[in-house]
Amino acid sequence: MSGSSSGSGTLPSSLHAETRGEIAILRLNRAEKRNALNDETVLGIETFFSHLPKSVKAVVLHGDGDHFSAGLDLSNLRSHNIEEAVRHSGLWHRVFDKIEFGEVPVVAVMHGAVVGGGLELAAATPCGSRNARPTMRSPRARAAFLSAAAARCASRD
Repeated sequence: MSGSSSGSGTLPSSLHAETRGEIAILRLNRAEKRNALNDETVLGIETFFSHLPKSVKAVVLHGDGDHFSAGLDLSNLRSHNIEEAVRHSGLWHRVFDKIEFGEVPVVAVMHGAVVGGGLELAAATPCGSRNARPTMRSPRARAAFLSAAAARCASRD
């Protein structure tokens, strides 16, 4: 896995993947957009986690530049009726479930903006991933993350 390829899957330019020994590193690669998430990026994350080589024992997820992720890329926001919005949200949750309930621990390295969908992405890392813990520099981000993670963990019971 290197560059824009993940096992047998090809990743969009908004993601960069590499391996270092038994560790896979997935970088959100949209620093100019504060690593805002769009469907292409989220589907690329799904491709990455669907094609992890068996030799990978853990994944580090981080954002390029000054921010982890500013959440939904508002320039891609379409007008949705409620049914479309629920289906669209389900797509992202399906992908985030691959992280949370996956075979390997995932550690999110957060900094700068960790907002909305970016926070949901980060919150997918600690509960279902065995012994994984996020790292954050900002006390405000840490408090928001822990709140979201606790709610997500509580909803699983």
